[in-house]
Amino acid sequence: MLAPGELDAVVRAAQSGDENAFRQLYRLQQPALLRYLRVLVGDDAEDVASEAWLQIARDLHSFKGDGDGFRGWTATIARHRAMDLLRAQRRRPQPSGPADDYLAEMRADDDTADRALEMVTTDAALALIASLPQEMAEAVMLRVVVGLDAKTTGRILGRRAGAVRTAAYRGLRQLAHRLSVPEQRKPPPVTHLAAPALKEMR
Repeated sequence: MLAPGELDAVVRAAQSGDENAFRQLYRLQQPALLRYLRVLVGDDAEDVASEAWLQIARDLHSFKGDGDGFRGWTATIARHRAMDLLRAQRRRPQPSGPADDYLAEMRADDDTADRALEMVTTDAALALIASLPQEMAEAVMLRVVVGLDAKTTGRILGRRAGAVRTAAYRGLRQLAHRLSVPEQRKPPPVTHLAAPALKEMR
């Protein structure tokens, strides 16, 4: 993980045409973007990420900002491409992991709040996040997984920073609650983000 100042330098180098710097940006950003997109579009995440990176490479010269701004900019582009896909296909994304099985495997006496954060990178955890209300799911992914601050996340989602913090907090609380469901209890069915519910940012 690069320090903020180091990321700034890598972004500037990539903008000047340094291919190694661009590859470094890709390695830094791709894992988090891919997890975010899997919550939005399920198994189409890799295709959407590829389209996003094509646009990032094409428009990088016009980007203005620091390293943190670059992370927010790439997340915005990825979200726009995801919205394009959902509008075109008019379907809900499919989860990439069995959320019900994941819940059944959890022990009720785990430290569930910490557990929710620790497991957020697994396929099943991404399916759990996708089952949250849309505003909570995106707030959790952008704040916790992509690592954006509340202000940047708010710009991407078209919401105030305070509302983003609240949505992320409530989302994590819901995840913690679901992870604490005892094995003998049947977990609630998973619902996924619907295309019409996803607010566009253009």
